[in-house]
Amino acid sequence: MASHAPFTDSDTADEAVRATCDDASTCKRFATSKGYWSDPYIQYFVRQTGERKAPEINRGYYARVQGVNHLLDAFLQKTQCDCQVVNLGAGLDTSFWRLKAENTLPKKYFEVDFPMIVARKIHHIKAKSQLSKPLIETHSSDSLLLDGHSLDSDRYCIIGADLRDISSLEEKLRKFQINTELPTLFVSECVLVYMNPEQSYRLVHWAADTFHTAMFINYEQVNMADRFGQIMIENLQRRQCNLAGVDVCQSLDSQKERFLSTGWESVNALDMMTVYSLLPQDDMSRIERLEFLDEKELLQQLLQHYSICWAVKDALSLGISQIGF
Repeated sequence: MASHAPFTDSDTADEAVRATCDDASTCKRFATSKGYWSDPYIQYFVRQTGERKAPEINRGYYARVQGVNHLLDAFLQKTQCDCQVVNLGAGLDTSFWRLKAENTLPKKYFEVDFPMIVARKIHHIKAKSQLSKPLIETHSSDSLLLDGHSLDSDRYCIIGADLRDISSLEEKLRKFQINTELPTLFVSECVLVYMNPEQSYRLVHWAADTFHTAMFINYEQVNMADRFGQIMIENLQRRQCNLAGVDVCQSLDSQKERFLSTGWESVNALDMMTVYSLLPQDDMSRIERLEFLDEKELLQQLLQHYSICWAVKDALSLGISQIGF
């Protein structure tokens, strides 16, 4: 899933944030080419570049993808796919095609992102039958509703919108038949950190307020107050990329507080080093044989500065609050 944020197409900062979509997609493409996990669809969105990625980066993306998928799949299982998924800042993510291939699609899968990124994604889907055919197969008519900045079918919808403008976001989701009564999973990966705290609080509060049975998975930076965190911030600033929401990324407690203070019933958070240690051991042994890792300390530092936080509201008592690692 791409790591970038929901801004308008105006200034340099927004441009730098949009560029992180390509960074994340390129890293995933490289890691899958090395065999970390299988994603037969990413090749249709991202060309393989000659640029190598360090083993700790590949393992970091492996942990991120496996961690988020673990929670996503658990939600689909608990709801028996009688639910919907909303991927906020989805970028060039391929989860819809994975779920279609595994026959575990929710009732409807929504993606929201910058209009510019959405237009690119729609272009790829229209141009490649490997991407468009699965949409047609789950659609009751031959024609998909398409324009430059949105695509709608029975089971999959992409919307170009600014996540800071809640009323416009809600209006667009309702236009494409989002059902607020259905259990709903929100996913955001390195998205909220590019919004200021007030904007991200508004977004997660809207989600809790509007959907009675819901879960929110948020992957992003944590423990940013130490020296390693400062270096990460400085590296991004050199690329004109400002982490406007970094105050919420000080600790796992500050990450959880965002959800607890906006109407979510329960919330858990783990740093990615912990998630990495909880992933299935046989697969961990497999991926650790793929590449020699010279500096285990660097991997550890990197993973300690990212986290997965998941918040739940379970009005229908489906047991989604039991989901975890």
